[in-house]
Amino acid sequence: MDYTIKIGGEAGQGIQTIGDTLAKVFARTGYHVFTHQDYESRIRGGHNFFQIRVSENPVTASREKIDILVALDHESIALHKNELSGSGLIIYDSSSLKQKHDEPSFLDVPFSKLAEEHGGEKIMSNTVATGAVLGLLGMDVDILKGILNEAFQKKGGKVMEGNINAAVTGHDFAVKNCTKCSFSLAQPSKPKMLISGVDAIGLGAIASGCKFYSAYPMTPSTGIMNYIAGKGKEYGIIVEQAEDEIAAINMALGASFAGVRAMTGTAGGGFALMVEGLSLAGMTETPVVIALGQRPAPATGLPTRTEQGDLNFALYTAHGEFPRVIFAPGTPEQAFYLTNKAFDLAEKYQIPAIVIFDTYLADSEWTYEGFDIEKIKYDDYRLRGDAFHNLPEYKRHAFTENGVSPLGVPGYSRHLVVTDSDEHDEEGHIVEDAETRIKMVNKRLLRKLPLIKQEIEPPVLYGDPVPEIVIVGWGSNYGVMKEAVDMLSANKKIAMLHFSEIYPFPSTDKFDYLKLLGNAKLAVCIENNATGQFARLMRTETGFEFKAQINRFDGRPFLLEELTGEINALIGRL
Repeated sequence: MDYTIKIGGEAGQGIQTIGDTLAKVFARTGYHVFTHQDYESRIRGGHNFFQIRVSENPVTASREKIDILVALDHESIALHKNELSGSGLIIYDSSSLKQKHDEPSFLDVPFSKLAEEHGGEKIMSNTVATGAVLGLLGMDVDILKGILNEAFQKKGGKVMEGNINAAVTGHDFAVKNCTKCSFSLAQPSKPKMLISGVDAIGLGAIASGCKFYSAYPMTPSTGIMNYIAGKGKEYGIIVEQAEDEIAAINMALGASFAGVRAMTGTAGGGFALMVEGLSLAGMTETPVVIALGQRPAPATGLPTRTEQGDLNFALYTAHGEFPRVIFAPGTPEQAFYLTNKAFDLAEKYQIPAIVIFDTYLADSEWTYEGFDIEKIKYDDYRLRGDAFHNLPEYKRHAFTENGVSPLGVPGYSRHLVVTDSDEHDEEGHIVEDAETRIKMVNKRLLRKLPLIKQEIEPPVLYGDPVPEIVIVGWGSNYGVMKEAVDMLSANKKIAMLHFSEIYPFPSTDKFDYLKLLGNAKLAVCIENNATGQFARLMRTETGFEFKAQINRFDGRPFLLEELTGEINALIGRL
């Protein structure tokens, strides 16, 4: 069992509602789910789609062929008809589209009419479509009923009952009228957790003790703010929508200086405004976590599409030299744990930590059995209470062997807590002399950096332990690379190296990945950018140069068949 369902239509037609609801049904049934979206930067019109892959086995990428197309407009049929699998089916409403299709691969389902007759309102046609998909697959609607109860409980019994009736009607219509349906489902299993990359970052922040989040809304990072705000009252978190990104990072730095764990989030354009604040964090050694969502640029670019074009930006932006860490999760699970690690290292070493992701990871949903909360690390590295008050003296930027100075919380003791954006002495007061400057740079950069580097984990190896072909990537390409290895491993000695802890660049002490790459017949770097930013970083840091690269930069993610095709083409040239 491995089916792909695509819902296509214009913005405003409820495509995401259908997709999200179906994904929840499949996850609660116990199936493995992977979803991704493609949408234009407009409120109404254009062409959008939501794609769901559901299987009895774990799935981590989208495929080219689709088994069910829910077409809510003409363009969906024109664009995606040729993507149908051999037994694929298109369901549509001929009365709404004002066009009839008589081919055997089409099933006319009167979404609007059934919604009005059985739900009471035309707006419930999306619920009819959701029920119809379950009918085509031979699934019952019990779990869907529960989801609809949760969604519409606050709107009253009439709305809730109308949607349930609409879902049942759509389901029954599909069962009765789909004579060619031959979908075969696996046995239901234990319900699974369904979570997107952006929600996993938000969840990781909450689990890490974040108490202040400030941001200005910007795709694809807005979901983090929405998620944390939705849990703010429950966990005592202040969420502030700032007037711009400059204010957002400065608010986060102020909250951190005042003694709480703080975070901000943005996309590339907003990060451009944050860079002076980033440098301020470096100079004042103020812990802060920044979520940097990538989308195609320059300027506004393609605001709702995906790309891995901001790696260099994250690595080198802000004036001056100071340590930072950069994590690039490839899955929601990695996003959860790496956000926690970002908070821990930011607090431990008093540095900025960046979690860089892209629209593809942000919007994609994955299923899991659950996350292990026991793996979450929380150590309070700050001085508070009597431990702070009873110190004979306090120097905010005291010279220490490891470069990490005491981090006192203002108002907790008789000691003055002060810092400055100018170069400063151990107490935090402005200085001009060369000797102190040299000592401070050594303290906050050169002494900390080797210790931070020891905290960085090597890349994940998946596949053949002694591969002849190695595909290498970072960030959101984890899932599609993993499945490409699975597809190609039947007759090839192939493996994947996936980097998620990007900077400081991982050493070879824990795992000699350079030896593995050097012994391979072919090493390919796979990125969603035009210039191979990670490949260049790896050459800079290790001296290893990739002889082959696969780069995509049209704002779309790799589909499984596309990537395996390109890898096969490179193998064929050996």
